[in-house]
Amino acid sequence: MITNLTALQEQLLSKARSANAQRAAETVYGGRDAILRQTVMALLAGAELPEHESPPEATLQVLAGSVQLNGQDRHWQLTAGDVIPIPPERHSVRAEQDSVFLLTVRRSVE
Repeated sequence: MITNLTALQEQLLSKARSANAQRAAETVYGGRDAILRQTVMALLAGAELPEHESPPEATLQVLAGSVQLNGQDRHWQLTAGDVIPIPPERHSVRAEQDSVFLLTVRRSVE
């Protein structure tokens, strides 16, 4: 199945504009029990994913806009085209402007 990320960005930003949390997401590959999962998430300017535990291995790739990834006592400013491995620590993500990013997560196999 082919997913057009450009079209999905617009759809998710539209959903985020009508959501109380000012965010929207859609998994484009894998599922809850998959080893690898990719989710596209839209956050409106000022919206935040509150601090949470880090998965075993993950990357965040900004598709549009700019976000700040906040770790323990450090942060990273990311703009469209940037990709970063998410550090193995509690972290949060805040949108500096209306933004869309691709979150890729590899969960541990138990």
